[in-house]
Amino acid sequence: MAKIEPRGRKVKILATIGPATRDPDMLRRIFRAGADAFRLNMSHGDHEVHAASFKAIRELEKEFRRPVAILCDLQGPKLRVGEFEDGRAVIPHGRHFTLDRDPTPGDANRVCLPHPELFGLLTKGQRLLINDGKIRLRVREATSDVIHCTAEVGGVISDRKGVNVPDAEVPIPALTEKDRRDLAFAMEQGADWIGLSFVQRPEDIAEARELMGPRGSLCAKIEKPQAVKRLSEIIALSDAVMVARGDLGVELNPEEVPPLQKQIVNAARQVGKPVIVATQMLESMIESPAPTRAEVSDVANAVYDGADAVMLSAETAAGEWPEEAVLMMDAIARQVERDEAYKMRVRLVETPADPTTSDALAHACMTIADTMPITAITTFTSSGASARRVVRERPSVPVLVLTPSMDAARRVALLWGVHAVVTRDIGSFEEMIGKGKRMALRHGFGEAGSKLIVLAGVPFGTPGATNLLHVVTLTGDELQDHDDS
Repeated sequence: MAKIEPRGRKVKILATIGPATRDPDMLRRIFRAGADAFRLNMSHGDHEVHAASFKAIRELEKEFRRPVAILCDLQGPKLRVGEFEDGRAVIPHGRHFTLDRDPTPGDANRVCLPHPELFGLLTKGQRLLINDGKIRLRVREATSDVIHCTAEVGGVISDRKGVNVPDAEVPIPALTEKDRRDLAFAMEQGADWIGLSFVQRPEDIAEARELMGPRGSLCAKIEKPQAVKRLSEIIALSDAVMVARGDLGVELNPEEVPPLQKQIVNAARQVGKPVIVATQMLESMIESPAPTRAEVSDVANAVYDGADAVMLSAETAAGEWPEEAVLMMDAIARQVERDEAYKMRVRLVETPADPTTSDALAHACMTIADTMPITAITTFTSSGASARRVVRERPSVPVLVLTPSMDAARRVALLWGVHAVVTRDIGSFEEMIGKGKRMALRHGFGEAGSKLIVLAGVPFGTPGATNLLHVVTLTGDELQDHDDS
């Protein structure tokens, strides 16, 4: 049976699978290089292709006996212009340009906008951004049939380019018919996380929740200014959030994105929800075997801020150097976490404990690990809730999560500092202590003489009943004659 030692870092690496990494051999290589979880982008590829990726990832999971999280990222309601007579046109700077409902192919003066919900919604002075903001239109007049604009920034516009509307909340649902089909497919395949794109309002979360039922966890992608305005409500309804800097960077001024990134990370951390920082982290490594210094600093800053995971997009999906990109991100994270200032920096966000026994004990784990030479915090959980409470405190030692549930183990695989192991459930205090010691030794989280925190709930197997903390010393003899499979 193949084995990968504990990563030796706390932040997780989420790698996007695409043409460059679908081959099982390359998938194995980037997993060995440091990828902890995988993202399947439902905007590209069909269900047959994604089903093959699911199968390959689950084979990896069996080979290395390590739970692996899969996040299926839904495309969302992307707005697009229609088609042009010659496939493209050039809009000069300062030229008037019209968007209308006429399906006739467009030219340098007009094009169809096949989204009736936008007509009558926009008002004078609002912006329309086309092709990731490369073309910037300002509305002069809008009626129920036409939107007259001025091209503040012109350029080449071609068929089906995307449209961003940063100044208005567009009355369209977060889930399209394609998203509903993709969501049903993801649930059938056993996706652990669903990424919900272009969230604008809390109601968008509720709709996805209803379709998902009790299966999987929901990650809200924050990529619209409207979502930022209702951030606390969206975080409260989500299981995690993603700082999706691609569209967020299109709809906002570039200088607004870095402080907003920190605001989103801090808001999620304060309530103990996982947060992922994504998009263009090592963008130059799509074509180059080495990143820019600015990209290295970007990844490092996300690690210093205490993000649960950092994500690679096109770098691993379609890039020429996918394995090297993962290795680089792994190296950056390790270097940051070795910094003496890291522990202080990562705790700059205040995470006050809720007035519950579970939260009080989770906070105590951090304090004990700071005070004594603890090698790991071992927590027994059936749902993953106790693991989330512990890592919310950003303790100075790894968190070894023991659970009888593969679903729970896969979900917590995205959490900061967690090493998840699926093992038989426990039935007594003595069994808990014995198993906690054995698993720590078996998975490299201590040796003879090491001290370990064990956290659990009594009665055992009751979700949300964490009420017991115990500090134990390993002897090194715990592994004899025990099978914990």
